[in-house]
Amino acid sequence: MAHIPDGVLAAPVLIGGGVVTLGLLTVALRRLDDQALPQAAVLSAAFFVISLISIPIGMTSVHLLLNGLMGLLLGWLAVPAILIALALQAVFFGHGGLLSLGVNTLNLAVPALLCGVLLRPWLHARGSGLAARPSPRRAFWVGALAGFVATWLTGLAVALALLLSGQALGFAARAIALAYVPLAGLEAVITATVLAFLVRVEPRLLGVPQEAEPEGTDT
Repeated sequence: MAHIPDGVLAAPVLIGGGVVTLGLLTVALRRLDDQALPQAAVLSAAFFVISLISIPIGMTSVHLLLNGLMGLLLGWLAVPAILIALALQAVFFGHGGLLSLGVNTLNLAVPALLCGVLLRPWLHARGSGLAARPSPRRAFWVGALAGFVATWLTGLAVALALLLSGQALGFAARAIALAYVPLAGLEAVITATVLAFLVRVEPRLLGVPQEAEPEGTDT
């Protein structure tokens, strides 16, 4: 339930989420790199498609998010990429809502940004700068951590938004927070696998040149 529908959240939560998301979007657009747009479009499309597949868990349902992967690969550009995908899902499929778009974007984009800012530097060899190509093993574990943390934080953010909207939603908030734990484990495996694969075939997506040698490789 990363897509909170309209009519669920209280007005202060909707307004606050919209204002913060607008601020993040403004910063992201100022940092926009035209060369990263094709990459952002691909990941936004992947997020759009994969979020349509829901897995029922108890009284709620969950779906893959990939926001940890988007944060690692896109950084600030993950904000508009997530916003566009959520808006299209709300318009064409009724997932979430337009009034709750700001909160839904915030719940997904902030964990993505945290992964991009805090975990992406771990991909690169210490003391060798951003030009160093990370090893597949390092990329796997960084990806696993990003996938788990981003999904878990999204679940907590969704639960918090519900709690702030009224005590009547407390049970649903706790159920959703628990439902995101197994999803976080699945996201960890998928993000780790994708990131380790990208290190081998297209390290430029991680901000390193194609010809750089992997960490720990003899030359």
